[in-house]
Amino acid sequence: MEFRVDRQTLADAVAWAARTLPARPALPVLAGMLIEVTEEGELSLAGFDYEVSARAREDADVAEPGRVLVPGRLLADIVRNLPPHPVEILTKGSEVVVRCGPAEFGLLTLPVEDYPTLPEPPARAGTIPGDLFATAVAQVTPAAGRDDTLPMLTGVRIDIEGDTMWLACTDRYRIAARELTWSPADPGFTAGVVVPARTLADTAKSIKRGADVALDLGGVADTLIGVSGGGRSMTSRLLDDQYINYRSRLTGTWSSVAEIPVAPFVETIKRAALVTERGTPVRLAFTADEVCVRAATGDSARANESLEIRLTGDDLDIAFAPQYLLDGLAGIDTEYARLECAGPTKAALLTAIPDKKEDSSNEKTDDASETDTGYRYLAMPVRLTS
Repeated sequence: MEFRVDRQTLADAVAWAARTLPARPALPVLAGMLIEVTEEGELSLAGFDYEVSARAREDADVAEPGRVLVPGRLLADIVRNLPPHPVEILTKGSEVVVRCGPAEFGLLTLPVEDYPTLPEPPARAGTIPGDLFATAVAQVTPAAGRDDTLPMLTGVRIDIEGDTMWLACTDRYRIAARELTWSPADPGFTAGVVVPARTLADTAKSIKRGADVALDLGGVADTLIGVSGGGRSMTSRLLDDQYINYRSRLTGTWSSVAEIPVAPFVETIKRAALVTERGTPVRLAFTADEVCVRAATGDSARANESLEIRLTGDDLDIAFAPQYLLDGLAGIDTEYARLECAGPTKAALLTAIPDKKEDSSNEKTDDASETDTGYRYLAMPVRLTS
């Protein structure tokens, strides 16, 4: 095997494939990165840990096609630190030689014949703009659980009905959901799967900007999902598809509705959180035209700050874990947010208020067709003791 490739192109491809390399591999060969080059000039790098596979494809100048397995993390460290020159990689006996300008490294190969066959993704289900997909995944994954003893809660639920897709995560104390439109291969396609949240978040964030993302999903008996775009692809084993009926919980009758400026509210909460300890909430007292944000740690420190808002309905005194509020607000990219509550002990719903459009006279106008961004964030409050 012998080929030549741009250093930055190789670094990006190696970094993608290295994401699946296990820290403690069950088998020594799983620590390897599979490198393949074809006569047609395609370079493929892949990693696999039996749960997730990652593969990157790039063009290269191929002098001799071949297939080899090398220590993956070591290759990633080497390539990341190479000088800015084209990289030549070739096999010499039991070594893979990496040359870049004046630098040369030799890596002992691993037995490629022992490497497991990479899983093939299911059938193509449809496509979605990569930027839209990355944004939606980033909005919901902060609400995913971290407890691996409850694997369902560590995943992203993906529901598809025709050209509508819902993404949702919950850790039992909050739900983050996003509805969006995508392009299914079959207009009647439906699915409901749970994908590991960390895997999906890492994949969505790392796929090249501007590329369409393709989702591969099979039938009810299929255990894999495939995500690909911009020469990058991954497969992941699905989690148990049992999931709560989250959509029914994102509607309700609200006795208090507050319209809040997002950026000032975020800064106010961050300042109040400076005096909180782990588990200490921030307290929000809503009246007609302001919210008073308060926090305290016993008698040692306290914070009190008011912010101008607009409240419709009943005055409200409610408390939340500050990070839960900040995670929900991070998913909103409009100037104002809406917080809807049904009392101090009931879950509150946070949504975005679409920004008003400017007309030809540069005046902002309401657009009735832009009434929903598709983002929902439901959080349970902390019960107030006094």
